[in-house]
Amino acid sequence: MAEHRQILEQLSSDNTELVREAAFAAGDMGLKDAVPLLAGHLQSANLGVQEAAEQAIRKIGGTAAVRAVIPLLRSDDAPARNISMDILREIGADDFDSLTRLLHDEDPDMRIFASDILGSCARVEAVRPLCEALLRDPEVNVRYQAAVSLGNLAFSEAAECLNSALHDEEWVQFSVIEALTKIRAESSVNALVRALDYSSDLVASMIVDALGEMGNIKAVSLLLKRLESSPAPLRNKIVKAVVQLLGGKLLKLLSDKEHERFREYLLVAIQDEEEDIQDAAVVGLGFMGGEQATKAVMDVAARLDADRDHERLVRAVECLAAVGPNHALENELHSDDEYRVRIAVEAIAGMQDASSVIPVLKEIFWDKPRDVQRALMTVLASVCGAEDSAFFLEILEKHNDGNVLKSALAFVGDKGDVAAVGGTLFALLEHPYDDVKEAALDACIALGGDDMMRRFRILFESEDALNRMMATYALGRLGVDDNIDLLEGALEDAVPDIRKVALEAVADVCSDISSRLDMVLPRLHDENSEVRLALVELLGKCRCADVTAPLLQALGDQDDWVRMRAAEALGGLRTAEALPALVNMLQDESPLVVIKAIEALGNTGGKTAFRALMSMMDSDSIEIQEAAEQAIGRIQEQGEDA
Repeated sequence: MAEHRQILEQLSSDNTELVREAAFAAGDMGLKDAVPLLAGHLQSANLGVQEAAEQAIRKIGGTAAVRAVIPLLRSDDAPARNISMDILREIGADDFDSLTRLLHDEDPDMRIFASDILGSCARVEAVRPLCEALLRDPEVNVRYQAAVSLGNLAFSEAAECLNSALHDEEWVQFSVIEALTKIRAESSVNALVRALDYSSDLVASMIVDALGEMGNIKAVSLLLKRLESSPAPLRNKIVKAVVQLLGGKLLKLLSDKEHERFREYLLVAIQDEEEDIQDAAVVGLGFMGGEQATKAVMDVAARLDADRDHERLVRAVECLAAVGPNHALENELHSDDEYRVRIAVEAIAGMQDASSVIPVLKEIFWDKPRDVQRALMTVLASVCGAEDSAFFLEILEKHNDGNVLKSALAFVGDKGDVAAVGGTLFALLEHPYDDVKEAALDACIALGGDDMMRRFRILFESEDALNRMMATYALGRLGVDDNIDLLEGALEDAVPDIRKVALEAVADVCSDISSRLDMVLPRLHDENSEVRLALVELLGKCRCADVTAPLLQALGDQDDWVRMRAAEALGGLRTAEALPALVNMLQDESPLVVIKAIEALGNTGGKTAFRALMSMMDSDSIEIQEAAEQAIGRIQEQGEDA
């Protein structure tokens, strides 16, 4: 009690610091006797005191706190009034009756405040008094706020009174419609549709938007009946709402008569100034289909900026793809407007079946600028069949753009006839662009066959290092066993990169590694560290005992990276045979090598590894200490016998 008295005395002090401390203490203790003093400090000129008093009252709460703060709603001090409102929104439900009595106050501002606060109480009991205020209060702003609060509460019990309030003046109708949108009561659908008969154009527009957002499919038939009699702007809003409610796929389920009528309405709505209406019409027409739909959607898409309106443009292209190929789309392909042609081509790329436009795409190809040709070739390569190989062969023989050639090469490699195109593909291995050479190489390998094998075996004898490297790579992909003689020779090539490619071909299959070890192990002593590293990495992919000895040998390599990769590989094998060598690596001069050895010991586990790792906990390097700690943790997880 003495402490309580001290807090109350401090709250009455003129010392702002003491008052602030006492306010925080009162809040922490839930001291209800302090509430009147705290409420007075809400009007303090000192922001620190004001903040402390506000926080304390929120913590204490209860009936006393609510009743102490309510009088401040009448204050002429706007900041104090606003703070009181905010506090009561949080704790007002603690004295619900006091708040509801305010709805009958003579001061309309107090009734507005009470309506606002009740909207935050999250209690269904607030619906009845708020509904009474909505339907009976003479002040329009009170009715407006009551509707807003009913929407915030979002209890379905409020739907009936909100439906009735749709007859109120326009200002109230706005908040009523918004509240009904949040509540989404089925009973409100009919009420909202009926309100279209007596509402202004602006309110009617809001009602239609609300029906679309509420998502109740029951509204569709009611809205469709109003399309004919509605003015054009409202009709476009209704079109948008119907698309929202039905979704594109369900639009197809309309009766034939409704389907055609609604298509006409969509074609009008797509010309509306509002983007959201245009977008809804685009979606609707995408499912309705037809040449008119293609033309209308294309007109919208062509006005969009590819960067600023990216999402809208993607949606329009998707809808054009959904409509599918038709004469209108073919006309777009013949257009002189490059942007429209590219949109059409992009739409074709997304179609499930674009076979009918393949002749048109091939016909226009040579007449279009380079960027359009690139887009066309990408699409053609994905939709054409083997019967179109002659067209792609012509591209390979006559075109000089790298991107076009790469697309053509990808097609020919997948669907071409080696006898017809083999020579052309092989010639492109001499192309000046490296990416085209790479694509040609991949295409040659994809075609395969004895003739292609013969060509690469001849190329292997070339004096040009790049030719030999391409041949080595291709022969490895076309068949290691069939070309083992040449690949073994490539392991001794003067060019390190060729030796690496040969290694990757010969040692990349773990199932055959045992039979090929004698062939590749000399590369552990290769003069080039990259070659040695490549071999160690390939051996590290294999989880078999045959690679243990060469990996242990690699631990003595002069290159740090080779030693690290060898340690990683041995850690993956988890063989006790590697423990002595890994423990010795803990003395390596390179901290990175030491850390890799620590990680390998942690993966291998066992008492030897554990003791060695414990000794590293005294290292001067924090990184090494942390690595050792983590490795010990892994051993502990594995168990003592790991």
